[in-house]
Amino acid sequence: MRILSMAAVLALGLLVPMAAFAQDANVERQLAQLGIDAQVDDDGDFRVIHELDAGRTQLVLVISSIQTYHSHKVREIWAPAYRAPGDSFSALVANELLSDTWENKMGAWAKHGDMAMYVVKLPADASADELGDAIRFAAEIADRMEVVLTDGEDEF
Repeated sequence: MRILSMAAVLALGLLVPMAAFAQDANVERQLAQLGIDAQVDDDGDFRVIHELDAGRTQLVLVISSIQTYHSHKVREIWAPAYRAPGDSFSALVANELLSDTWENKMGAWAKHGDMAMYVVKLPADASADELGDAIRFAAEIADRMEVVLTDGEDEF
């Protein structure tokens, strides 16, 4: 009986990563369908370099893990725009980010460590077109804010 229980635990452990891999394969398929090149990082997240006007680029991360709240399942799209010199944002930077969030159609600014990230949350089962729109939107918003907060630098 004990051997059977151990086998069941091991089998369950094998199934969980396979389910996560299926999500990655879906995002990978959608990105390929859209003609978007992406690199997969150590966490399984997709790193996209989105090209913008005037030769600027913007890093966008499509997070592989799905976030859930009751019946809601969402995938996050992150785009960094600012790195603080310390752990905190100045009041001026924080107010700029909050004001900008009010103006945008989807997504919001979030603090992640010393970074300001624009985060769009999509339904986990979003179509390829919806994923592409979210990537473009996050890239445009983050790059615009990067210009404002860094006097035009293009770090991200």
